[in-house]
Amino acid sequence: MRLMNEIAIKLKRRKLRKRWLKERAELILDILGVKDSELSILITTDEEIRELNKAYRGKDEPTDVLSFPIGEKVGDRLILGDVVISLDTANRQALEWGCGLDEEVERLLAHGIIHLLGYDHELGGEEERKFKALEEKVNAELRRG
Repeated sequence: MRLMNEIAIKLKRRKLRKRWLKERAELILDILGVKDSELSILITTDEEIRELNKAYRGKDEPTDVLSFPIGEKVGDRLILGDVVISLDTANRQALEWGCGLDEEVERLLAHGIIHLLGYDHELGGEEERKFKALEEKVNAELRRG
């Protein structure tokens, strides 16, 4: 029996539709070749992401996206972890960069999922190059449709 990706979504801000977010996450996972996985997505506020950023990264400020990787196999399923996106910050960035909110959320979701797969652009060098290449590939595919 073939397992599918399982995606749990919690929206603390209702500007996005769960179905749309799930479809975009599925597409990102497909582009990255990820099958039989579990992913959790939380769309929240600047206030809540600031609290998480302070608790887990020691930075007392809001950010756009946080990733909490698990990366463990349970049976045939890979538990990827959690992606948390601040809709407040995504909205500001979309306005600043002249794109739609949906496009910015997609970009942040892809960024967060790539982190869950073990890539970290903050390490610099070759690791940053690999991260950026994957991110560019995913974003190009998302723009195509």
